[in-house]
Amino acid sequence: MNVFVIGGTGYFGSVLVEHLLTAGHTVTALARSDRSAERLRAAGAEPVAGSIADTAVLRSAAAAADAVVYAASDYAPTDESMQAELAAVGAVVGGAAAPGTAPKPVVYTSTGLVYGPDPTDVTEDAELPAVSAQPVKAQAERIVLGDARVAGIAIRAGLVFGRGGTGLVTGLIDAAVGNGASTYIGDGANAWYPVHVDDLADLYVRAIEHPVPGAYNAVGTVPFTFRELAEAIGDLTGTPAVPVPLEVAEAQMGPAVRTLTTSTHLLATKARSTFGWRPSERSLLDDVRNGSYVAPTRA
Repeated sequence: MNVFVIGGTGYFGSVLVEHLLTAGHTVTALARSDRSAERLRAAGAEPVAGSIADTAVLRSAAAAADAVVYAASDYAPTDESMQAELAAVGAVVGGAAAPGTAPKPVVYTSTGLVYGPDPTDVTEDAELPAVSAQPVKAQAERIVLGDARVAGIAIRAGLVFGRGGTGLVTGLIDAAVGNGASTYIGDGANAWYPVHVDDLADLYVRAIEHPVPGAYNAVGTVPFTFRELAEAIGDLTGTPAVPVPLEVAEAQMGPAVRTLTTSTHLLATKARSTFGWRPSERSLLDDVRNGSYVAPTRA
């Protein structure tokens, strides 16, 4: 299959491109700079010049592909960025919806945050709240899942980790180095279920090869609490793990920081049963202490 990837040079997207090529697929991917195009060619993919603002380019590339993945994860909570993402998703779906052909897989990268803070129902059939940490994701899901002309799939991923990446973990590590303390909010007892980046890429390949439309949670099986994460980062950086009151954290980082005080209870039962997906038992805490996050500048 020829798979068109939006976000193919990002943290998750670059790993996905690698997995797709290893599985024997060809990959075209959006490149918004010469440097991005060079990275894609070096990986074995064919670059398509443009950005998510170039809806005509997105539509054309989606029409030419056998499957499409929207893996871009950059997000800024502004009306402009939200409208740009929704327009890009609409263009991709419109391009993929070629008349007279079997519905193409269109896989959209969403997030478990669409369920809102401390939800009581985190099954894929739950009615999503109007307000969440990333409302644009829920709106984009509706575009992908609501068009019967494509095989629309939304992957609601937990915190992605591994290969030394993901902005939340690296940001907390850098903050600990810069501030001399690894912090957590309140008692830090709230727990998340993360998913390893290679496991997530494996799920996408399975969904593309045997598409079944719908939304799917994507989390691993090894949880962590934010206090445990702070302690692991403290071990890595040689700094103490220190609690910070919520009001202090909000004053420093804004109300969005409340997301870091929530717990998630996502299960990937549907993804497992539908695609035969089996995420590994890899631990974020182990990876921080002894794995891919250990670098010379952080040792």
